[in-house]
Amino acid sequence: MQLLGRRPDAPLSEIASAAEVGRTTLHRYYPDRASLVDAISGEAAVRISAALQRAGLTEGDAREALLRASRELFDLGPVLSLVFGPLLSDRPEWRDTGDVEAALVEVVQRGHADDSINPALTPLWVQSLLWSMLYAADSYARDVAASRHQALAMVLCSLDGALRPPTRLSSSNGTNAKVQQ
Repeated sequence: MQLLGRRPDAPLSEIASAAEVGRTTLHRYYPDRASLVDAISGEAAVRISAALQRAGLTEGDAREALLRASRELFDLGPVLSLVFGPLLSDRPEWRDTGDVEAALVEVVQRGHADDSINPALTPLWVQSLLWSMLYAADSYARDVAASRHQALAMVLCSLDGALRPPTRLSSSNGTNAKVQQ
C-alpha cells in the first residue's frame, strides 16, 4: 500500500518486492492487478472506518472530535494517498462514501450547535479541508523530509485555527470592537 500510494503505476514485480514476497506468491493471492486493487480498496475502507471509530466522533465538542479524527487518520498517510490518488479515487466505492461523509456532516452540525465550529463553514467545506490537509501533510512529510510529528502538528494547528468560531471582544462601552479568528 505504501508503494502504490507513492507510485500507483508500480509493476506487480515491484509490489511483490515491497511486500517481501515472491511474484508467484503475490499472483497466488491476487491473480491480476485488478484483484489486488480490489483488495487494497477494501482494506483502505476498513482502516478509515477504524480510525474514525477510534476518534470517538460522538464524544466531547465537535472541533475536538475532528482534531482527534485528524490524529487517527494522519497515520493512514499512504492509504489516504491511495484513496485520493488515481488508483482508487475513480472507483465507484470511493465516489459514494456515505457513512464516512454522514459521520463527518453530523460532527460539523454538532459543532455549529455547540459553538465549537465556525458556522460559516459548511460540512462539505470542513470535509474537504480535513482531507486536503491530511493529504498535504503526508506529502509534506514525504517530499520535504519533515518529521511526521512536525507535519501532524501543523495539520492540527491549521485545522484548529480554521474551525474555531470568531471570538468577539467588547470595548469598554459594550460595543464589538474587534473580531478575531
